[in-house]
Amino acid sequence: MAPIRIGNASGFYGDRFSAVREMLTGGPLDVLTGDYLAELTMLILGRDLLKDPDRGYAKTFLRQMAENLALAKERGVKVVTNAGGLNPAGLAAALRELAAKSGVDVSIAHVEGDDLRHRAEELGFGEPLTANAYLGAWGIAECLNAGADVVVTGRVTDASLVVGPAAAHFGWARTDYDRLAGAVAAGHVIECGAQATGGNYSFFTEHDSAQLAHPGFPIAEVHEDGSSVITKHEDTGGVVTTGTVTAQLLYEITGARYAGPDVTTRFDSLVLAQEGPDRVRISGVTGEPPPPTLKVCLNALGGFRNETTFVLTGLDIEQKAALVRDQLTEALKAKPPEKVRWTLARTDREDADTEQTASALLHVAVTDADPKVAGRAFSQAAIELALASYPGFHVTAPPSDASPYGVYRASYVDAGEVPHVAVVGDSRIDVAPAAETLELADVADPELPEPLPDGPTRRAPLGAVLGARSGDKGGDANVGVWATTDEGWRWLAHTLTVEEFRRLLPETAKLSVRRHMLPHLRAINFVVTGILGQGVASQARFDPQAKALGEWLRGRYAEIPEVLL
Repeated sequence: MAPIRIGNASGFYGDRFSAVREMLTGGPLDVLTGDYLAELTMLILGRDLLKDPDRGYAKTFLRQMAENLALAKERGVKVVTNAGGLNPAGLAAALRELAAKSGVDVSIAHVEGDDLRHRAEELGFGEPLTANAYLGAWGIAECLNAGADVVVTGRVTDASLVVGPAAAHFGWARTDYDRLAGAVAAGHVIECGAQATGGNYSFFTEHDSAQLAHPGFPIAEVHEDGSSVITKHEDTGGVVTTGTVTAQLLYEITGARYAGPDVTTRFDSLVLAQEGPDRVRISGVTGEPPPPTLKVCLNALGGFRNETTFVLTGLDIEQKAALVRDQLTEALKAKPPEKVRWTLARTDREDADTEQTASALLHVAVTDADPKVAGRAFSQAAIELALASYPGFHVTAPPSDASPYGVYRASYVDAGEVPHVAVVGDSRIDVAPAAETLELADVADPELPEPLPDGPTRRAPLGAVLGARSGDKGGDANVGVWATTDEGWRWLAHTLTVEEFRRLLPETAKLSVRRHMLPHLRAINFVVTGILGQGVASQARFDPQAKALGEWLRGRYAEIPEVLL
């Protein structure tokens, strides 16, 4: 049976608007997917829903369909997206209205059941703004089997947007774990759009900048046995290599077992091979029954936040920072914010030839339950120091009001407690939870490879020989690190221990750090617990989604064997 060609046109809410048309016109496709949801997006949509109960979905997708729904129908391309967010039924209704006005004859279905807000207290979640269980692929498959041209979901796992169409196309059974796991791997690679085709890639300097200027979006050619080839349309920008695919496979995972609602995918089993230009085969993936619980994404409003950045120029940077910090603390002592966080970024250089490079940045962020305390009471107090503080006083922005911030936490619920319903026309099709489950357990690390023989070393940045990709999972961060050669893997596996990781990234020194080995990818994944506080919306650190944590690691110096350099 011929493979099914599944493309992606969105990796986040705000991705390239033109990608939908580019993918529909760039070459053959069977299904076009779009991933619009992230933990932060659910918070944004929750706030939208408070303002207008008819919203709560990704409005961008509706505008994209206004331009491209007829084209998708003409080309016979099914569209599957999680843009429904907190209101998949509302988006489906808006799409039907759009289709009717445009004279496009399409069947539009949606999947619901993930939204647990009305049962949050009953399930022990308190009173969150949003509470969404991660559903799997079988509701999507039911919609497609019933003839839907467009399937809109709420919170499903990102990879389900690929697994559902593949399962429907090939008629897979719910216990075809290896096939399902193979589709999960393919879905995980393409779910973040151009990150699979050269975007955010550690070794981008190995490729021509013109080639990366406008990368094409990825395609997974999924085969009946669950293997796949990751590629892109011909004559589009970007690159697809084992390196770009490795980077994306390591993005936002934990260990060897990658749990989902339909299957637990063994990331330690998959094998990559460069099959040709811009074609990477993923094979050998094995799967296990899913765990008995579903993950639940919970977002709540945490309070109000504000920030000011002082510019410190020239000499006596530390003393200038201490002075303004003491002054602002004194000014706020009558009613200080609940939390105050100071950070000094020494971006200044000695004997600098421009004022900007002579300057450091002192950042202060505050949070409080009272918007007035975190608002003008704070920012005006900072500005009132302008003529009474350190020499050269200035800030990067005028006084401002406080803005609300969110906090994220994950929880779990028995899969049987969560409805999973495919809605096609007047039909409602209930999807049962997995009949066979397996409690999730860590996989023991494999044996270490033979170490490299002793030899001369040179002090150099880790990034000279290692790639990395990092990201967020709630308050935790993951850093996937890979070597490009077998010799590099032998050195990486022995050298980058948890202790060395903590030494290189001192910010992690007092945090829980777990290390997971993935030899088939020549990779190690580190999970750092709590480094992001209460998630991206809480803005707990300089890089709140840990997107550059891996690049910081690559920029650190170590003694590297010359044979690798």
